[in-house]
Amino acid sequence: MADQHAEATAPHVHGEMNISEQAWTWALFLGLTKWVSLATAVVILFLTVWFGVGAGFFPAFIASVVVSVIGFFMLKTKKAH
Repeated sequence: MADQHAEATAPHVHGEMNISEQAWTWALFLGLTKWVSLATAVVILFLTVWFGVGAGFFPAFIASVVVSVIGFFMLKTKKAH
């Protein structure tokens, strides 16, 4: 019984495990986190300017669009050379 367990588990050698799936999952998590954070900031800005400041719908919409465009260009992934 002990021999079967020893044969089934290979000894761990540091640095030989394929981590491509973990790397992809982490990159996806970071990407989703930054875009959801931008969307949350834009919604909070929109609602604050519209209701909190009382400036109205159109100033809130314009401020939200400006922050969205700036955030998009700041957060988009740079292409590797």
